[in-house]
Amino acid sequence: MDIRQLKYFLAIAEEGQITSAARKLQMAQPPLSQQLKQLEEELGVVLVERGPRSIQLTEAGMILRERAQQILELTDSTTRELKDFVKGVSGTLSIGTVSSSAATLLQDRLVEFHHNYSGVKFEIHEGNTYRIIDLLNKGIVEIGIVRTPFSSAGLECVYTVSEPMIAVMAPEYDWTGGKPEIEIGELRNQPLIVYRRFEQLIRETCLENGFDPQFFCMNDDARTTLLWANAGLGIGIIPRSAFTLASNSNVAAKEIRSDSLNTRVAAVWMKDKYLSSLAAKFIENFSRA
Repeated sequence: MDIRQLKYFLAIAEEGQITSAARKLQMAQPPLSQQLKQLEEELGVVLVERGPRSIQLTEAGMILRERAQQILELTDSTTRELKDFVKGVSGTLSIGTVSSSAATLLQDRLVEFHHNYSGVKFEIHEGNTYRIIDLLNKGIVEIGIVRTPFSSAGLECVYTVSEPMIAVMAPEYDWTGGKPEIEIGELRNQPLIVYRRFEQLIRETCLENGFDPQFFCMNDDARTTLLWANAGLGIGIIPRSAFTLASNSNVAAKEIRSDSLNTRVAAVWMKDKYLSSLAAKFIENFSRA
């Protein structure tokens, strides 16, 4: 099994037809069919179910598709990094980041790093914390920018300062009379919009204060929380630094007074794995900012 075969297989998986895949690859259909057959024989599994008009991936085929995408992505990244090195450019840094860390990352840290190392290029992979840690484990990214709470097992971590959560609310939900802060108990019986990662933290904090929170919407992106609150659908709870990530013209932000509802952004990387000098410089810069 080689890179060329994986590219052929991915084209077949994406097109759903060997004929269309051959056209995309600018090759004849019989050689492509033969390559697929050889790959199946080498691996000892059936990768596709062949129909009269299309093909369907088997379970083994779906596993190979996922792995092939990762292998080809790593191959492309390595090729680009080595080409940059030959040209005298510092290299390409692959970073995974959660949406709610964008303001913290861009405000000072990334801008300063770019100023100091202007020849560095970036590959940014976005997702939730679980996906970013998965990308770290698979070697797709070298550094993850995530937000607490998360399990730090197997990770080296550098944290930013702690920041509070805020409640964001449209005028029809604002009972505060202009106060900049609220107590956690004031959220009792309110329709809450929360990032799913914070559900347990918010629930435990509310229960400690004598009430069960009413979750109206749970989602996987702080921007979604902000947009739904801005539309007047409920009260969003987000980290303070995430307030500028999406439209907020129709909401007021109220800091929630609670020692428990705090969060931090962290730069993380794998323990006991090689860390490039470029990644080490980024982490050093991240720690200083």
